[in-house]
Amino acid sequence: MRKIRNIFRARTLWILLILIAFIYLNNTPHLTAARGGAPKLLAHRGLAQTFPMEGIENDTCTAERIYEPEHEFLENTLPSMEAAFAAGADMVELDLKPTQDGQFAVFHDWTLECRTNAEGTTKDYTMAELKMLDIGYGYTADHGKTYPFRGKGVGMMPSLPEVVEHFPGKELLLHIKSEDPEEGKQLAAYLSTLKKEERDLLTVYGGDQPIAALKELLPETRVMSKATLKQCLLSYEASGWSGYIPDACRNTELHIPEKIAPWLWGWPDKFLNRMERANTRVVIVGGDGSDFSSGFDTIEDMRRLPGGYSGWIWTNRIDRIAKAVQTGIDD
Repeated sequence: MRKIRNIFRARTLWILLILIAFIYLNNTPHLTAARGGAPKLLAHRGLAQTFPMEGIENDTCTAERIYEPEHEFLENTLPSMEAAFAAGADMVELDLKPTQDGQFAVFHDWTLECRTNAEGTTKDYTMAELKMLDIGYGYTADHGKTYPFRGKGVGMMPSLPEVVEHFPGKELLLHIKSEDPEEGKQLAAYLSTLKKEERDLLTVYGGDQPIAALKELLPETRVMSKATLKQCLLSYEASGWSGYIPDACRNTELHIPEKIAPWLWGWPDKFLNRMERANTRVVIVGGDGSDFSSGFDTIEDMRRLPGGYSGWIWTNRIDRIAKAVQTGIDD
C-alpha cells in the first residue's frame, strides 16, 4: 500500500511539474518573437491643456488648475483634434454630452460653469445655443488672476456629426460619461445612420448601462465599459494561462492600467498577440486603475513601458509622446 501511495505521489508531482512547465513556456515573454513596429498613440481629448492629477474627482473644475499654457489648444475642439492627428496620434478620444434638441455635443464637464460663460448642463441648451458659448472662458493657471483663453473659445464646441465628418478615415474613441441607458440608445441611433466603414472607425466606451444598451442595438460596434473590462480580465486570468481567449475578450477594447498589466498571462507580447487575434484593442493607461485618465505624458513615463512595446498608449500630451516615439525614447 505504501508503495502504491509513493507511486501516486510521484505521478502527481510529475503532472504538477509538467503543468508548471507548460504554463511557463506558454506565457513567458522570453520565448516569444518580438512583435516589432512602433506603439500606437491614443490622444486623450486631443491636444489639450493639462493639469495636476492629484485630488481629481468627477466634479473637479480642471480648467481652474491648468499648468501655464504651452500651446493654444482647448480640449474637445476640432483644432485640438487636428493638432493631435498632425502630431502623430493614431486615434483621438472625445467626450459626449446630450443636448436639448437630441444631439450630442462634444464636451467633457457635467455642468457648463467651470469651462464656459453659461450655467446648467448641455441638456438645457440646443446645439445652436451651445455654439454661442465661450468654452475658453474659465481657464486659468494662476488662480483667477488671468484667463488666457477667455474670448477665444466662442463657437468652438462641436457636435458629434461635425467631428465625424471633419475626420474621414480617422479612428475616434467616443466617451459616454453618464450611466443613462438612453444615451446609449441615442448614440446607437446616430451610428446606425453611418456607413459600415465609418462605424468601424469608431469605438465607444463609458458607463455600463449606456454601453450595454448600445451594444444590444449595434452588436458589431466595438465597445468597453467597466463591466466588459472586468468580465474579460477575470475570465482571462482564470483560463489565459492555457492560451484560451474567453468570449468576453473578443471584439472589444481593453484599457489596462500599467500596474495591473504585468499580472496578465503572456504580458506583453503574447497577450497582445492573443488579443489581436481576437480583434481586441489593448490600450495601456497610467497608474493602478484608480484613474483611467492617467496616461504616459513624459519621456520618463515612456521608459516604464516594456522594451519594444508595440501596443496602444494612452497619453494626455501627444505633442511630447509622439515626438519621443518618432525619434526614439532615449534620444
